[in-house]
Amino acid sequence: MKKINQLLIFLFLGIAPMMAQSEPQILVQPYLQNAEPNSIIIMWETTNGEESIVEYGTTPKLGKKTQGRAEDINFSDSRVHTVKLTGLERFTEYFYRVKTGKAKSDIYQFKTPPFASDEESFNIVAMSDMQYDSQNPNKFSEVVNEGIIQYLKKEYGGKLPDNLAMIMIPGDLVSSGSEYYQWKEHFFDPAQKLFAEVPVYPVLGNHERNSIFYFKYFSLPENGTPAFAEHWWYKDYGNTRVIGLNSNEGYRDLKDQYQWLEKVLADTEKDDNIDFVFAQLHHPYKSELWIPGEEEPTGKVVKMLEEFSTKTGKPSIHFFGHTHAYSRGQSRDHKHLWINVASAGGAIDNWGEFEGRDYDEFTVSQDEYGFVMVEVDGNRKDPKFTIKRISRGNESKLRDNELRDSITIWRLEKKPETPKTVSPANNVEVEDEFATLKAGEFSSPINGAFHAAAHWQVSETKDFEKLALDSWKQYENWYYEEDRQKDDDLTDERTKRLKPGTTYYWRVRYRDQNLNWSDWSETASFKTK
Repeated sequence: MKKINQLLIFLFLGIAPMMAQSEPQILVQPYLQNAEPNSIIIMWETTNGEESIVEYGTTPKLGKKTQGRAEDINFSDSRVHTVKLTGLERFTEYFYRVKTGKAKSDIYQFKTPPFASDEESFNIVAMSDMQYDSQNPNKFSEVVNEGIIQYLKKEYGGKLPDNLAMIMIPGDLVSSGSEYYQWKEHFFDPAQKLFAEVPVYPVLGNHERNSIFYFKYFSLPENGTPAFAEHWWYKDYGNTRVIGLNSNEGYRDLKDQYQWLEKVLADTEKDDNIDFVFAQLHHPYKSELWIPGEEEPTGKVVKMLEEFSTKTGKPSIHFFGHTHAYSRGQSRDHKHLWINVASAGGAIDNWGEFEGRDYDEFTVSQDEYGFVMVEVDGNRKDPKFTIKRISRGNESKLRDNELRDSITIWRLEKKPETPKTVSPANNVEVEDEFATLKAGEFSSPINGAFHAAAHWQVSETKDFEKLALDSWKQYENWYYEEDRQKDDDLTDERTKRLKPGTTYYWRVRYRDQNLNWSDWSETASFKTK
């Protein structure tokens, strides 16, 4: 009898773990992908199990369910599940939970996007480079849970899906995309509460290493070049088109990507429902804190977006990362913003640590952790968006969701008054080989507008084809924790060395803080001795 009992115990101990292992467990909690006004994709990962069910409804009672598919991800029993909900109502809140066997998630919420014609306003978060840093292993979790979620709760109140439409991530989600465990432990787990209720849209950074895990974990819009599905794509939300691009080696020089982008921009030009274009790619064209991170092909993307914005009057942004610090700049001749949204976790590229450069375009650079809020106003009569940098500080100075930078851009043109040339004028002769140009005060019909930039030109010809000076100054230039434009009121400019005995022509234009340029002033002239 004793032997029989021992045998039964042995069999129980041997079989019980197998039975326990056969019951699926959720490894990666549900997260949202590819939201449309009438559909959304929900994904999650389990230890095993083929069943892929989402229960959903407009109340916590749920009531409906849809099945999807499961697929292998790491040559093991674990499965990634993908379920697409269809037939949804636009701009409507839904409750849902996922189910694989006996494994069920908590009940979460999401909100479907509006149509552009609904004229709804919405918010986007942009952040990047959250790859694991062993010196600050919990930084990404902090940025998400103490940063984004707490900021939204304090600023807007209410529910997360009501306050945030989408999350943009321009690359470097993990330290090594080919390491399977990093996706769960370093990316999905820290952001679980956010990704379960707000759709996330990443693009590839260099740290993803073009890994198959990236493509299995995400279900991005498949409207890119067919041979390069999910490498580049676009997604519309309300009156805004978000474009994802691949700036990594092996892809950044492909004609296919630029031809596709050219066509998308041409289609966007004709689409009256789209007011703004936000592109994201990983590598910068210019980087104030880390020059070695720059990539020339990104400049081609910048030029295409600049030309698009000037031709159509639809402002644009390119969001990027790679350099682990925040920077915000703007193109001189176009309503186009340059925004580095790092770092959301990766080790900061501190001032002085690497070779840097003070570029004319950038007015603010900060070696701090944080994220960027984009508030989009869907009012079709006068649409605008506001960029806000929300900082978590750095090792030297902690910041608790501090607003560190902000800019608002309107689609419609709101020109400042044309500036007046004051001196030198009327072909007056200047005393030396330098001249100090003086213009009148800034003025604008728009309440609250202020003088944010001045563009000066001096030429030997009236048509300004032969420039002796082409100077662009902005009202602030924060570089290495110093404002290099402090006390410059932008109404005067000293020229470079000029030729003696020569007649010169000069003009100036003013810009407000919303990137609206005035017309050029009348041309004035002077002579050098």
